Amino acid sequence: MIHSMTSFARHEVKADWGNAVWEIRSVNQRYLETYFRLPEQFRGLESILRDKLRQSMQRGKVEVMLRYSAAQQTGDLAINDTFAAQLMKAASTLAAQNPQAQLNVVDILRWPGVIEAQEEDLDAVQAQLLAGFDVAIKDFLAGRGREGAQIEQLIRDRLDQISTHVANLRQHLPQALQWQRDKLVSRLAEMKADMDQNRLEQEMVFLAQKSDVAEELDRLDAHIKETRHHLKQGGAIGRRLDFMMQEFNRESNTLSSKAISTEITNTAVELKVLIEQMREQIQNIE
Repeated sequence: MIHSMTSFARHEVKADWGNAVWEIRSVNQRYLETYFRLPEQFRGLESILRDKLRQSMQRGKVEVMLRYSAAQQTGDLAINDTFAAQLMKAASTLAAQNPQAQLNVVDILRWPGVIEAQEEDLDAVQAQLLAGFDVAIKDFLAGRGREGAQIEQLIRDRLDQISTHVANLRQHLPQALQWQRDKLVSRLAEMKADMDQNRLEQEMVFLAQKSDVAEELDRLDAHIKETRHHLKQGGAIGRRLDFMMQEFNRESNTLSSKAISTEITNTAVELKVLIEQMREQIQNIE
């Protein structure tokens, strides 16, 4: 199974201590990059969350945000006196510089880290938050999987179309070579040129070798088979598929340069369109 690098998940945790909301979102990225927006009292969870993400995915720019709202406490408040004093001093300094500014004690109390939760209560809250994060990341990965399945089907559809174009071109190739031979003979007749039959056959063989696209068609078939193998294998195959698209482009460009008929030219154009469509989708694959 393949996964997309874009997804979003949201999960809310409710308990006696209040409620919290996890949000996880990701977009395309060459490597795995993680960003966290956590309340100050839960900064210690960042390393744990990062490890969980690394165990679950290999690529993508992932942003994790936690919104936390504590329930009103009925017992005594635990205030960080040292931190609160520092904030009061800084606020008084600013108020002295600006007489119109008013010092509001309530704003000081709302500052993250001033009112502390009891250590044992904080541990319990963190445990429930991590359990909530596990639910969120499960939904998040499921979303990546669903979108990955849709992308895989789009790629398989394009591969089927490319395979059909290659098969049709194989059937058309003998006619194209015969048309080229007839065209050369016709031009020689118009020029009233008297060419030795053996020399004519040598020129035809040389021209056929120069314009032969059988090798390119064989390679396209091989690339189709290899790409399907990677899709079946699953996992983090985005980079491998991106490399395969480069090889597809290489063969389609060579095919275009050797075009000896309108059929081959039109097929080369169609192949370029299908390859570009696959390449754009593959940019979303992990």
